[in-house]
Amino acid sequence: MNTSKVMQTQSRDFIVTDADVGVRLDKFLVAQLPEYSRSEIQRFNVLLNGMASKFSVRLRAGDKISVVIPERETFVASAGISQDFELDILYEDDDIIVINKPRGVVMYPSAGNTGGTLVQNILAHTHLSALGGETRPGVVHRLDKDTSGVMVFAKSDAAYRGLVKTFSAHDLTRKYIAFVWGVPNWDGADITGNIARSSRNRQKMTMVKSGGKPAHTIVNVADVWTRAGVSLFRCTLMTGRTHQIRVHLSAHGFPVLCDPVYGRSGNRLASVKNSDLLEFLKTHTGQMLHAEILDFTHPVTGEKLHFKAHMPDDMSELKTVLDEIG
Repeated sequence: MNTSKVMQTQSRDFIVTDADVGVRLDKFLVAQLPEYSRSEIQRFNVLLNGMASKFSVRLRAGDKISVVIPERETFVASAGISQDFELDILYEDDDIIVINKPRGVVMYPSAGNTGGTLVQNILAHTHLSALGGETRPGVVHRLDKDTSGVMVFAKSDAAYRGLVKTFSAHDLTRKYIAFVWGVPNWDGADITGNIARSSRNRQKMTMVKSGGKPAHTIVNVADVWTRAGVSLFRCTLMTGRTHQIRVHLSAHGFPVLCDPVYGRSGNRLASVKNSDLLEFLKTHTGQMLHAEILDFTHPVTGEKLHFKAHMPDDMSELKTVLDEIG
């Protein structure tokens, strides 16, 4: 990736008060520097009363502590990076940036996808936290190449740590919309079932009776087109497993339209009578799945944030075709 790096150095000084007498040095610093983990702090250059000291030492009143935080790498786009597509920025501040990801765009560079990725395009606009790694700076969650919708990236290290905790605890709301094959006889459903990588095809995920990771998707029916045999679902992720919505819906008989992996399109296409719908399904690539809503607490300011990305053009086109069928 063609990026340059801005190096940032910080220093902090503390004086121990009576309240912290007897506390270990490392525990004191963890309390004073909550944006850093204990393991990170133990790599810092720390002086106690002007001298190097073990982190296990107990503090005394009046002790002077100086902390030099190692240089922090922040990825910044170099002049060599160009914007391959226009970013749809829903929100941005010093700590985070929220993007409406287009369909057909890979998240970050990898074997076979060295350019034109979402991360590279963001880096052409702003910096991202280096904590995600050289190829995944600022990345705290992901969407498949052919899934569109709302995504948040960390610009600061504090935001990265906070967002990782938020996603790990699933302390947020993620809602998707999906056009699926089939018309259910219910208005809503809770789908649960462990998901693991398929033993027959390592590129696919599958539901398993034992092992794997627990997965939970809440599904609500938003619209149906009985003559076309198609429905629009709104899906709320209660967990965040790889391909979760696509696997859960397909396993329960409602595969996402245009999904090349789980869509079972061969048999379905043979039943399509409408020429416009058939043309759309045959010529379109990328599952009709869109991350519509993302609600979370700002990792630095604590503000409650709500973002909604409206249905992309291709899904709107599909809806128009379905509405004409009735």
